[in-house]
Amino acid sequence: MSVRLKLTLSYAGFLMIAGVLLLAAVWVFLLRYVPDRAMLIDPEDRPNGVFPIRSALLEVFAPRAAGVLAFLLVFGLLGGWILAGRMLAPLTRITDATRTATQGSLSHRIQLPGRRDEFRELADDFDAMLARLEAHVAEQQRFAANASHELRTPLAISRTLLDVARSDPAQDLGEIVDRLHAVNTRAIDLTEALLLLSRANQRSFTREHVDLSLVAEEATETLLPLAEKHGVTIETSGDITPTTGSQALLLQLTTNLVQNAIVHNLPERGTVWVSTGVRPKTVALTVENTGDPLTPQLVSTLTEPFQRGTERIRTDHAGVGLGLAIVKTITLAHDGTLTLTPRPAGGLRITVELPAPR
Repeated sequence: MSVRLKLTLSYAGFLMIAGVLLLAAVWVFLLRYVPDRAMLIDPEDRPNGVFPIRSALLEVFAPRAAGVLAFLLVFGLLGGWILAGRMLAPLTRITDATRTATQGSLSHRIQLPGRRDEFRELADDFDAMLARLEAHVAEQQRFAANASHELRTPLAISRTLLDVARSDPAQDLGEIVDRLHAVNTRAIDLTEALLLLSRANQRSFTREHVDLSLVAEEATETLLPLAEKHGVTIETSGDITPTTGSQALLLQLTTNLVQNAIVHNLPERGTVWVSTGVRPKTVALTVENTGDPLTPQLVSTLTEPFQRGTERIRTDHAGVGLGLAIVKTITLAHDGTLTLTPRPAGGLRITVELPAPR
């Protein structure tokens, strides 16, 4: 049976039970105050027999009670059907929206009117879910297109170099091999970054106790040669900063942030500040660097896959365009928040907040 029919039968059944109880109460009241028999008196005040009042009353009351119950049954079924339809109308709109979404149309919204009740809250939550899902699907489509483009580039370069080597035997093979090695290395780095991004998205990692200050120290020591090559000074600060998560993923997050701060810095005498700290309910990792001025509009796009600032130039350490995208994904996988803020003097400040251990 449909929900509407079940509600109709429930309403009619409840109305019938209420009617039976009401009629039973009336009957009990009548039995209490009406005598069983009464003496008939003729006009001359002489007894003229005994009249059974209750029996006569039952003969009159029973058909009318049955009629009332029949009326209540019909009224309950019709009224229940109408009321159930009105009550379930919002659910019908939600169901139609669900079917539309299953067919691939995520732009449809319920936008249920009326006062805020349980159905309105359900419809609003469903609309919000559709909006998030639509944005996620659009982001995934952009990511797939960008990833295909990024992977196609090294493959096309490799094919060109091989065609040159095959068509021109006099070409310096050592130079071609070196270029192929560089292109292949970039393709491997991109593939590993994509795999890391997928792993972080799936949250398929074991949580353990991690000290962010030690992670920041390890990432900084690893990248010191790169900082010296770019003429960048790294300054670290912070006390013990405990949290829970994947040691490897948080190290990758910190390494990406510090490397990004080193590579996209001033041409010379740049500075990177790495700090960790404990807040009331969270712990924070902040990486700040000097550099060229950045607009808030540009900063808001830097965490998207394969997005780079217009002034950013690809170098041998510029990465594959997934550094901050991986940082964002790892942060979300650890139930944290990522904040990017342009520095007034130039450069960028990035703060990662993660839940403090309970």
